[in-house]
Amino acid sequence: MVAQFLRLKLRLLGNIFRRSVWQVVGIVLGLVYGLGLAALLFMTLVGLRFVGDVELIRDVFIVAGSATVIGFVVLPLLFGVDDTMDPRRFALFGLPDRTLAFGLAIAAMIGIPAFVLAIVLAGTVVTWSRGVGETILALLAAALAFATCLLLARVSTSLASVLLATRRAREVSSVLGVLFIVLISPIIVVLATLDWASSGLGVLESLAGVLGWTPLGAAFAAPGDAAAGDWGIAILKFLVAALTLGALWLAWQAVVARMLVTPGREASAKSYRGLGWFDRMPHTATGAVAARSITYWFRDARYWVSFIMIPIVPLLVIVPLGLAGIPLAYTALIPVPLMCLLLGWSLHNDTAYDSTAVWLHVASGVRGASDRAGRLVPVLIAGILVIGLGSSVTVFVIDDWRLLPSVIGVSTALLLGGLGVGSITSARFPYPAVKPGDSPFQQPQSTGAITALVQSITMLGSLLVAAPALAFATLGFLDGDSTWNAAAFAAGTGLGIAMLVLGILAGGRVFDRRGPEILGAALRA
Repeated sequence: MVAQFLRLKLRLLGNIFRRSVWQVVGIVLGLVYGLGLAALLFMTLVGLRFVGDVELIRDVFIVAGSATVIGFVVLPLLFGVDDTMDPRRFALFGLPDRTLAFGLAIAAMIGIPAFVLAIVLAGTVVTWSRGVGETILALLAAALAFATCLLLARVSTSLASVLLATRRAREVSSVLGVLFIVLISPIIVVLATLDWASSGLGVLESLAGVLGWTPLGAAFAAPGDAAAGDWGIAILKFLVAALTLGALWLAWQAVVARMLVTPGREASAKSYRGLGWFDRMPHTATGAVAARSITYWFRDARYWVSFIMIPIVPLLVIVPLGLAGIPLAYTALIPVPLMCLLLGWSLHNDTAYDSTAVWLHVASGVRGASDRAGRLVPVLIAGILVIGLGSSVTVFVIDDWRLLPSVIGVSTALLLGGLGVGSITSARFPYPAVKPGDSPFQQPQSTGAITALVQSITMLGSLLVAAPALAFATLGFLDGDSTWNAAAFAAGTGLGIAMLVLGILAGGRVFDRRGPEILGAALRA
């Protein structure tokens, strides 16, 4: 029976090379990269065999191994993995739960992640081969670590196939995965800037001391402790790793038994009363477009994913600057204008997001100006909240209320300038976007030149509109003269409003003139 599962897994892996030529090329490049990285790590681990600082190597292994174990758990849950060996696929074969669980666990050993992990763990055996006892313990600990990672991946993948069965669940999971990667970026920056010669090694030792007694790092800590001469501690940590594997095996059997009698989840139908935002907005063409846009921003993952990422981007900017020693008085001025820049830029291709539904606007004879204005409503509401609350928080943090007009002026210019330019570009140069219902992280087919051009034009246009306000704000910040701050407010709001009105009118004319072309582009995308 195990041989049947292994043959099935090999056949499934072989089928990935029966796709299109470019997909096969991408797969081969990924395989070469993964195996090359594994070979490099293996050679590095072999070289560590001749390094005498056993304690430092042990601490690094514990932290790196714990991160690897966490990765095998988190990645399937956050991003979802297509489980080709889902236990539910074998429900009609009448296999005992234990037999099926064992066969699927053995089949998990065949795969690129498992192969790479095996190569790296083999390198750790070489690293700790400093005696007969150390080598035997390292070999057994590597086997425990290998089985633990694969079983964790199997349990996590199976749970993900149940929990992420619906499209909305997969979208939320993907967003959480991206947020997880984004939020750990500052931690990576902190680790990169840490003074390892003084305080860094102490932090590493403390962290490894804790993780070495947990199921995450016990298997990686035992050989290092044995090589350091602490055999009693090494045996105890080895027992922790063995008990962890035993508990995982019981959990995996329970998951398989449960999945065999549990049908897949289905999206629950929701019932809505009334017309939602269409009841709340004015009963005009602009109000109808605005109501539809607000509904999209709340329900369409393509919109709310972008909205969630907007406040995260400033964090990625100010954290490295703060670690580099830039004073808070400077970095605190960045988040609000940057968020307004991104908000204004977000609508530069909004027409293409309608896909073929844009025919409603063309066939119903909606004026272009009404279409352009209605699409701006949700972003304007969000932008006003960001400017109002964010500007107050900014000047409170830097304790200088004289800069409030400058922050409002620059942020308003970036927001309204981007919306004005985007109202024109989204009608004149719509490029293929993610289709409704698809994953917001899916890459649509498009020509890179037009995509980069439209995005650059919108971003550059926003900055040009805000340039006078930014110049006045800089003078006010350096000189401390409130006159410059007032000038920044007047220039920012004045030019921003002018660009917004111009964008609505000019973009509306373009939309009226190019309605059939816009619909044709939507049909071809």
